Amino acid sequence: MSRQRILFVTGRLAEPSLRELLPPLAERAGFDFEVVVLGISVAALMHVDWVRRKLVVPAGVTRVILPGWCGGNLESLATHFGVPFEMGPKDLFDLPEFFGRGGRTPPSLVDYSIEILAEINHAPRLSEGELLRQALAYRTSGADLIDLGCIPGESWSGIHHAVKQLRGEGFRISVDSFNRTEVEAAVDAGAELVLSCNSSNVAWACQLPVEFVVIPDETTDLGSWESTIQQLEQTGRRFRLDPILEPIGFGFAASLQRYQETRRRYPQAAMMMGVGNLTEMTEVDSSGVNFLLAAICEELQILSVLTTEVINWGRSAVREFDLARRLVHHSVKNRVLPKHLGGQLVLLRDPKLRGISEAGLKQLASRLTDPNFRIFAEGNEIHLMNRDGYWHGPDPYEVFDQMLAEAGPLTTEHAFYLGIELSKAKTALTLGKQYLQDESLRWGFLTIEEISALKRRKHRTGISDASETG
Repeated sequence: MSRQRILFVTGRLAEPSLRELLPPLAERAGFDFEVVVLGISVAALMHVDWVRRKLVVPAGVTRVILPGWCGGNLESLATHFGVPFEMGPKDLFDLPEFFGRGGRTPPSLVDYSIEILAEINHAPRLSEGELLRQALAYRTSGADLIDLGCIPGESWSGIHHAVKQLRGEGFRISVDSFNRTEVEAAVDAGAELVLSCNSSNVAWACQLPVEFVVIPDETTDLGSWESTIQQLEQTGRRFRLDPILEPIGFGFAASLQRYQETRRRYPQAAMMMGVGNLTEMTEVDSSGVNFLLAAICEELQILSVLTTEVINWGRSAVREFDLARRLVHHSVKNRVLPKHLGGQLVLLRDPKLRGISEAGLKQLASRLTDPNFRIFAEGNEIHLMNRDGYWHGPDPYEVFDQMLAEAGPLTTEHAFYLGIELSKAKTALTLGKQYLQDESLRWGFLTIEEISALKRRKHRTGISDASETG
């Protein structure tokens, strides 16, 4: 089979880096290549209409790759030149991943085995509208059941109506209460699971056509739930076992052992874990905690969890666990490490960093012929450059002052833009994140995509074609 001959289209500024990157990549990936540099400094300003007028495709080329920022419909180029065109990555340093040589394509992660119960705390004190709002938010984040958390010592007269309303909106409902009146009303309205059951309420619990979560009478004694289990089995009631996860400092490690012991004693039993006992009571970002607990649940086949989002550091706990359960399911099922799976739970730092060498930055600065600023965060320094100079250092204020002293004052628009971008660059250096000018920093699943300054300018001015001067 003949090797592909790929044409890479780029601008003047990216040419040196592209020519340095391609030879080893082409050797590993098994293709031949050519590079064509069109008369434009910034590849991001390209548009397919302009490319069609300026590009000449050499004979023998079997595939053409354009910079990822290029605008327009590629089909017109393929029709015009008679070869396939495709959009490459926005950052040329991502070309190894683009060709599958720097990492694996993340799996779809659609499958999971663990069910999420998301608790609405103090549900009796909330309005009908607030109950629905929280339920909708939990469902959007990945919750399978909405758990109505009742208040011990009180009786919620409106629980039947609340369950009925939520069931009417398509929600599956569980109720967290030992109050018989509350539980019976909730079950009558359509609740399918009750938290919880032990010797104190098993006598009447056996009479209800609903599944219960069984907990020990004494948390440290698994033998204390034997009688409860036997009575539920004798009456044919469904149940799942929860040995109770304890907070750190209050028997956490021992409680993990009880989950393992429960699985040993009851190899076929359904089990549940209340992960909120750790995420809500541990003053750390909750994503890592959720992932570890999801891994324990997956390996022990604890196929339901109860969580909530009361404390601020756990405000995205449901979504975190939803992602975590997919990751661990894929890992355990396929016996692969939970790495290179998309990085959606890597929030503070980035899965990888790539950069430009000091020599590469100096070469780029020497080639600039326009007043547009380029910003990089490399080698623990912020680098700012345009045709008027090259300024760098660890402090964005000092870099900005150096630039002003040499290049002169800026317009308000340019100063505002630089303030935003230098702040992002400093954040990236501080946390160990990848900085790309005009793109949002990556925060895993919490990332909010930005509209780049370039796109804003195009929209504001109606620019639809590329400037030949850059």
